[in-house]
This record gives sequence, structure tokens and C-alpha cells, in this order.
Amino acid sequence: MQTSIRTRSGMQKGQITKYRPFAPVDLPDRQWPSRQITTAPTWCSVDLRDGNQALPIPMNVEEKIALFTLLVELGFKEIEVGFPSASQTEFEFMRRLIDEQRIPDDVTIQVIVQAKENLIRRTFESLRGAKKAIVHLYNSTSEQQRRIVFGLDRSAIVDIAVRGAKLIKQLVATMPETQFILEYSPESFTLTELDFSLEICEAVVDVWQPTLENKIILNLPATVEVATPNVHADQIEWFCRHLRDRSTAIVSLHTHNDRGSGVAASEMGLLAGAERVEGTLFGNGERTGNVDLVTLALNMYSQGVDPRLDFSNIGTICKTYEACTRMEVSVRHPYAGELVFTAFSGSHQDAINKGMTAQARSEKDLWDVPYLTIDPRDIGRSYEAIIRINSQSGKGGVAYLMESEFGYQLPKAMHIEFGKVVKELSDQRGGEISSTELYHAFEQEYLARNTPLALRSFESRNVIDANKAELVDCVAYLTCNGREYEIRAQGNGPIDAFVRAINQQQLATFTLCSYHEHAIGDGAETQAVAYIQIETEAGLFFGAAVDTNIESASIKAVISAVNRATAPAR
Repeated sequence: MQTSIRTRSGMQKGQITKYRPFAPVDLPDRQWPSRQITTAPTWCSVDLRDGNQALPIPMNVEEKIALFTLLVELGFKEIEVGFPSASQTEFEFMRRLIDEQRIPDDVTIQVIVQAKENLIRRTFESLRGAKKAIVHLYNSTSEQQRRIVFGLDRSAIVDIAVRGAKLIKQLVATMPETQFILEYSPESFTLTELDFSLEICEAVVDVWQPTLENKIILNLPATVEVATPNVHADQIEWFCRHLRDRSTAIVSLHTHNDRGSGVAASEMGLLAGAERVEGTLFGNGERTGNVDLVTLALNMYSQGVDPRLDFSNIGTICKTYEACTRMEVSVRHPYAGELVFTAFSGSHQDAINKGMTAQARSEKDLWDVPYLTIDPRDIGRSYEAIIRINSQSGKGGVAYLMESEFGYQLPKAMHIEFGKVVKELSDQRGGEISSTELYHAFEQEYLARNTPLALRSFESRNVIDANKAELVDCVAYLTCNGREYEIRAQGNGPIDAFVRAINQQQLATFTLCSYHEHAIGDGAETQAVAYIQIETEAGLFFGAAVDTNIESASIKAVISAVNRATAPAR
């Protein structure tokens, strides 16, 4: 076995003695792995309390009101608005919500308080006049906290919780105009022995005496995330199984993200029997943050479950959140980030392009596009940002943007050709190419190819030859390297006649390989787009042109292709 090496700083090597694995829960008949989430939990936002206390610059009253308003608009029915006994700002915010009647009838405010008499009494002062309120009582219960912080045994910790619950029950009786719900949290539940968590919660339940009509909320916080999400689920299922009078309690989750799995821990906790989740928008909170309710809710949505929260305008939500908290939503943040519906990789772009095309043709409602777990439009995002171009991008992404943003339906064979042009440009720039730059590259490469050939005019008319076959006779005036030419020829159509005329005049030697056309725009603004592919000794080349007349667009596209074949480098 490799020997552990201890140094003054840096990680241990080999056998790690500084840390130990978290002990698993003895639950061999666990049920949660075979369950599915089929309904949304009760959501409680703690942005204004847990989120606010983690900010380098806490929100002022006006910012808290703005964020509270947003939370109500999103559909939160329970909102922890603060710690009114902790500061005058928190107290004033609570009073403004009540005095200015900012709390909708279907929203219940929640306040948190430690199990200390003076803080509990101050909390009730802040709540006077509220129609409904959840009083969230908590105290630390873990062995670590008992040993290091408080120096108390189990019975003393239980006594703290019981005294707090009794005082709250007494004060509730003095405010009959308010409907109260008690919430109790054994802080650091995941680090507390399960039997002790059960013991202290049931002691509080015995004081409160909940009923089916007035349930108690038992909130089981992963105050510090210390184990894998499956262990958290085992803890929740064990607690739910052993809790006395389970039907009179609402089991609530409050996960943090120290190990980066707060969302997964909450999802598994719901499978294990919890009915309620506390968290924050975008995971703001102490250290690595609370569970992100945006991600958690939209994960459910992506599985066909109505989350009962409305994130239809995620851009506005991000702006309000950032303005109030001075925090930034990462560009890679699930669902909400600027780049999460964006593909730079060529193979991904091609798959998305094909998926979007198939989705548009499908008569089914089911979303089925590679790499996109939900339809960006559902949360107020546009398809314009799905594909962005850099040196790693491929032909599919380039073609998708040309069609989705500018209406150009490039022929499939043209995807490769123009994709190479864009890749070279991106390599030269050393970064991402914007949609505007993409169109400019297309314009310069195809639409603005006016040398060495430049068309002055083109006319065609139908004629009957000696064999009584219908042909098209064309005459064109153009310049080549500054010299003027009049060229004539007959062919099966205007394009064929023009190609023959150029070849006969020996201005260029090529054959026509393919032709594509489509309309772009609507109504009086409609224009025709033509794509011509030719073959010369140097290879295959596309040309493209736009005109209000399809014949003119086609002739100009031939000129574009010939000019690109003559001088392909630009």
C-alpha cells in the first residue's frame, strides 16, 4: 500500500487519513429508487433570507420588495421573507409587506427564528397584522455542533427546541387574527444521528399537537452537504418511515450544494417521501449555495411534470435577480445561462439543425430535438441563440443560422463549401463569429462577387427552332476584366442559354451541376434566392444571388459561381 505523505500544504497522497467516508444508512429495503416524481412539491423560496444573508452586500428594503414581487409572480405560495429579529432592516421589511398589503391572500410568508426567547418575541412583533404566517424554529442538533459549539448533551438540545416551541404556541394564542403554521428544523439534519433527529422532531410535535387540518412542517436540512445524494434519500426515507403520526406532518427538504449535487439530493429526497422543498433562484446561498429551484423545477418540467412555477420569461427573471442581488447567472447555468441552448460543435449543430427541421414537420406535440432537453421558447428564449459559430463549428450550424436568422435555405452540398469559408474566418478572428458577421461573410463570398465578370443586362425570349422545339434565346451584356461583351445563345431555358453563351464566348469553361431556388420574405417584400453549382477544371463551385425576379436571380447566381471559380480565394 502506498504510504500517505503529509506536507504543510496541499493534498494528501495515497492513503487519505485526514477525511473519512460518510457512513451509509442501514436501509436494505429502501423504496425510493423505484419511484418517480409525478407531482410538484410545495415550493418555499428562501431567497430573501438564506440567499440574502449570503450576499456580500445584503439587499436593502426596496431590493427585497422587488425580489418578493418577482417570487410572487413566479408562483411561489410560501416565501421565507427574512429573519426579522436579526436586524432593523429585516424587521422594517416585514412591516412594509404587511402594512402596505403586499402579500397576496394565496401566499404565506415565513420567518425564521432561533430557539431563543427574546428573538421569538421580537419575531411575533414583526408579524402582527399578517393573515397567515409560518414561524420557522430551528436549533443545531448534530454531534459535531453539540460537542464543539455548545458543549451540550442530547437532552439539553431537545430542551432548547421544546422551550422554543412552547413559547411560540403561547404567543400564537395572543394573535388569533393570524393563521399560524409551525416549522421546525433540526439544523444540520444530515450530520445528526437519525434516531436523535427523530427524537427531537417528535418532542416538538408533542408540544405543537398538529392535526390533519393544521400540520406541522418538519424541515430536514442538509445544512452542509456531506454525502452522496443516495445517502440523503436513505436518511429521508428512514425518517419518514419512523416518524410517529406521519400524516400530520409535512416533511420538507432544504439542501445545500457543497458537493455540487444539491439538485440531485432534493430530487432523491422527494422520491424518498418528502413533500416540500426550500431553496433559492439560481442556487444563491451560503458557501456553494442552496438548491437551485429554477433547475429543480425545470428538470421536472422536462419530464412532463407541471412544476407550478412559471419561468416563461427566464431572461427577465435573470435581470431582476441580478439587479437585486448583484450576483451573476453563469452563462453555463442550467436552463437560464446565456450559452445553455447554444452549440459550437459541428456535429452537435448538425444534429440540432436536423432535429429542428424534423420537429417543424412533425404533427406531434412531443419535443424531440437532439441536445435540447426542452424547447427554448418555453422559457422565453429564441432559436437564434441555439447555434453559434466559432472554429469548432460545422456545416450544420452555419446552415441553420443562415436559414433561421436570414431565411437562406442553402443546398445541402453548399453546407460544406460555405462551412469551410466560415471556419477559415473564425480561425483568422480567433473567436466567435456573430450572426451579422456570418451574413456579411456570405454576402462577400457569394452575393457581391462582381469580378472578373459583371452583368450589365440580360434579356430572354421564347423561340421555336427548325424542329419546332421550344427554346429560349438570350442576349446578355457584361464586362470581363473591364472589357465589354455582348453574348448570345439558345438553350432549354434562360439559365442553360446563358451558360452556353459564356462558354461559347470562351469567357469561362464550365458545366452546370445543380440549381436550387426559394423565396425569402413575405408579401410585397418577397424576393427570390437562386443557388447555382458549376464544375470547372478546378472543381465544384456554388454561386448565389437575390433578386425580385427569379430569372434575374438565377443569372446573377451563375455569374457568382463563375467568379468564385475564377478567383476562389478572397
